[in-house]
Amino acid sequence: MSTTRLGLRENWLQFTLLVVVNVCVGALVGLERTTVPLIGTRVFGLTSDLVVFSFIIAFGVTKALTNLAAGALTARFRRRHLLIAGWLAGVPVPFALAWAPSWNWIIAANVLLGINQGLTWSMTVNMKIDLVGPARRGLATGLNEAAGYVAVGATALATGYLATVYGLRPAPELIGVVFVAAGLALSLIVRDTAAHLALELARHPRPATEPTGLATAFARTSWRDRSLRGASQAGLVNNLNDGLTWGVFPLLFTDHGLGLAAVGLIKGLYPLLWGIGQIYTGHLADRIGRKPLIVAGMLVQAGGFVLALVLLDRPLLAGIMSAVFLGVGTAMVYPALIASVSDHAHPAWRAKALGTYRFWRDIGYAAGALVAGVLADALGLNATVIAAAVLTAGSGLLAARWITEKESGDFPRKVSDRRRRRSSWG
Repeated sequence: MSTTRLGLRENWLQFTLLVVVNVCVGALVGLERTTVPLIGTRVFGLTSDLVVFSFIIAFGVTKALTNLAAGALTARFRRRHLLIAGWLAGVPVPFALAWAPSWNWIIAANVLLGINQGLTWSMTVNMKIDLVGPARRGLATGLNEAAGYVAVGATALATGYLATVYGLRPAPELIGVVFVAAGLALSLIVRDTAAHLALELARHPRPATEPTGLATAFARTSWRDRSLRGASQAGLVNNLNDGLTWGVFPLLFTDHGLGLAAVGLIKGLYPLLWGIGQIYTGHLADRIGRKPLIVAGMLVQAGGFVLALVLLDRPLLAGIMSAVFLGVGTAMVYPALIASVSDHAHPAWRAKALGTYRFWRDIGYAAGALVAGVLADALGLNATVIAAAVLTAGSGLLAARWITEKESGDFPRKVSDRRRRRSSWG
């Protein structure tokens, strides 16, 4: 019988399997990045931007609620079982997107996609954190998010090309069948991480005065704990950006003359850089701390929205530069936020804290689509992009005010050593 140990090297096989599973998770949601807003306007003849963006609202609300439920469900079910359940919910999605007879079917498919993403992505995050222990949380979350968002970007590029050659439906959506089949098959193989969580709990026993219920964890993560509050609001605004660009950018850049392939490039480049960048920024968050990356990343994203408008007379350049800044900024923020939440939550209630954080982060999809729809209908797409820049910069300043570093594993020793060296120089 093998001995349970924490660490990336010690659990590399299971960790790698979970990385591949999350490639399939990201690829499934990547099906929608390029084509679905255009399906709304060109196939179903929708004229209201708010109605077009309703599929993102449905996705965001469902995914947010599923994230929250997933944190509570880990107390009753094994993570692997929840992972498998998420894949079963995703089975109908590519078929519904490919052959939906009405827009309501697209919305229903996004409800199922939200359940799929909430369960599968939450469990891959929690299981990787269980495997590696506290010293490499930033790297673990960076690799997990990198795998998912590189797949989002690659699929967005692929669907843009397929839509150009074969039309908006059904060819671009049916590649999702491969992702669902592969993700479900791998989830049946991967082992559960309950023993690794138990080992970490044994090393870090819960204080008797520290409750672990969902309501308490929700309140603490949402507003009572200053740092967790700062992470939650930053996560919400970060995904508000993503939800807004998901709906607005395909319409904005096609209005300025770009074709489907060019829009696919823009929509693919953003998550590709977001994904690849997290391999480095997740590791960097373990070395320099979470807060510098979070604050700087939000400000870089705000700059990306500014560039989208400043360069709009050259739409392809505007889209590419905006995608670069948004992708790099999000790569800085994403793993650092998850690691920061993990730092401030005891292992006994960490899954609930992460579920709460992911609830607020992914409600940002719905908030972004709602804000985008209302502003775009009332003031136009350009005003929507300006609003996103202002909100993002403001969120970065709030993160600078609220988030603090918490010493955890090897991370505090490295940061403290650097602080001592700086003090000795001064």
